[in-house]
Amino acid sequence: MAGQSRKWMILVATIWIQAFTGTNFDFSAYSSEMKAVLGVSQVQLNYLATASDLGKAVGWSSGLALMWLPLWAVMFTAAAMGLVGYGVQWLVISNVIALPYFVVSYSPLSIRYVRLVSVAKCEANAVLNCCSSFFGFHRTLSKVFLLCLLAGCSICWFNTVCFVLCIKNFPSIRPLALSLTVSFNGVSAALYNLAVNSLNPSTSAVYLLLNALVPLFTSIAALVPILRQPPVDPPDPEVVKRDQFTFLKLNLLAVITGLYLLFLHPSNALMACFLFAGAVFLLILPLGIPGVVYARNWFRRTVYSSFRLDGSGFILVDAEDLELHKELLSRDSVANGLPNSSNIEGSPHGADKCCSCAAVIEKDQLVMLGQEHTAKMLGCSLDFWLYYLAYFCGGTIGLVYSNNIGQIAQSLGHSLMNSRLITVYSAFSFFGRLLSAAPDFIRTKFYFARTGWLTIALLPTPIAFFVLVAFGGNPLAIQAGTALIGLSSGFIFAAAVSITSELFGPESAGVNHNILITNIPIGSLIYGFLAALVYDSNAVSGVGLLANSVVCMGRKCYFWTFVWWGCISLLGLASSVLLFIRTKPAYHRFEQSRTSTMLY
Repeated sequence: MAGQSRKWMILVATIWIQAFTGTNFDFSAYSSEMKAVLGVSQVQLNYLATASDLGKAVGWSSGLALMWLPLWAVMFTAAAMGLVGYGVQWLVISNVIALPYFVVSYSPLSIRYVRLVSVAKCEANAVLNCCSSFFGFHRTLSKVFLLCLLAGCSICWFNTVCFVLCIKNFPSIRPLALSLTVSFNGVSAALYNLAVNSLNPSTSAVYLLLNALVPLFTSIAALVPILRQPPVDPPDPEVVKRDQFTFLKLNLLAVITGLYLLFLHPSNALMACFLFAGAVFLLILPLGIPGVVYARNWFRRTVYSSFRLDGSGFILVDAEDLELHKELLSRDSVANGLPNSSNIEGSPHGADKCCSCAAVIEKDQLVMLGQEHTAKMLGCSLDFWLYYLAYFCGGTIGLVYSNNIGQIAQSLGHSLMNSRLITVYSAFSFFGRLLSAAPDFIRTKFYFARTGWLTIALLPTPIAFFVLVAFGGNPLAIQAGTALIGLSSGFIFAAAVSITSELFGPESAGVNHNILITNIPIGSLIYGFLAALVYDSNAVSGVGLLANSVVCMGRKCYFWTFVWWGCISLLGLASSVLLFIRTKPAYHRFEQSRTSTMLY
């Protein structure tokens, strides 16, 4: 019993870590002030946002660190990286550290800015430094870039710690533990927003200070449960059933937490303080869940029987189902003349239809779920590139939108609504992550291929962007579009590992998923650069220079950005539809095999 209690304490500690370390989601809260302090253009600000996302590309280093360091040491290393990365940025934005001079981009507006500012700097700096300002990347900006990169890397290290804790302490139902804890990463921006409003809402620099300190304090709070991890016992079917029902209740509590953060808004600092305390209480409340479950077995017998959690909200394919599916599919292949399950080349008849749409669908079509793909096989798989494109044009573009919320609100004259938009995006991203587990809760009632759910999840994104194109000046339309984008991107982020493991093999999911998410820094750079170019080009005829930064006012600042992003997201939607059509037969065969085994 003591081991069970400690296991749930570790889960709560993991929820705390995830809830307070999604610090990249509040970038838009302080980006405008950072832009003004550094005196940079929108293009250069995009480089800093990209740096945080680029930190995810080196997150694999945490796996190497775990080979040499204990888990608690990796956690505190992540906290130290965040402390330095965000802490020094706070010193910069608070003008505690004096910058030698500022940087501008190579554009007509920046040339005008150089004429106003850089001439005076030439007297104190070398000619080389003055010339380098024309190319927009000065050593000061490069230092901030590295700080953002370090902060982004710290988030990946925290995620690795959480994944290891869930896998080790919930081996039988680790997908449910992972899906629940990953969801709480989406509420970080809303929690930090409440904390800032309760401390000092007059300056956004507080966000950076909290980003530096709160993960460190959270790591200290989680240290005792991590050090007192219980031994791993063989899975008991009764314990597994109780744990599954506990996770159902935890998901319901998570929904309440999201609604609490979404609909309760502070009117003053005191109210924000009370609301933040209430949010922390909701994060601590899961500690009482196991006791409630043990004390009410009759409730489990009457209610739990209507829920069958045969699948998982994170990885659908478990080892036993997969092996049996392979055996049954091999028998059917021999009996009916179908391609063997070990062959992923697809139907041989596709060559006869090379000029038809069916040929595209059947070319190298996936025959069986869970077929292990090496990195080389992944690069030659049409399904992977369709999946990569769907993620690249869906979830990634939603993340870039969240990075630009601050400038979007400022350009439309709704700067005071910035914190509200951050909360809306954060809360709906959280709901989207929770919804990624819904297909498995309703699996026995209604089964649908997970790639089909991906298509449905991508649908709100183009709708949201075209709503912003048509009604971008309306505050309600901005909030509705932000909510749709957050919901869509949150679902995609949480469901991605499930889809990767199902399509390309659970054993190779770690490597393959890291290959997949290379689209995040690439998309952050490309989409952000596109938005920045549109923004800066319109700033020439707009406000221009304000507080040493390039500022654009009016709907024109993001109008064409929303048009382009909407068209790009349609491309991602079309890619996901084609992926669904190509993989639907494999999902259908898997479900038939699983259902047939349940009848015997």
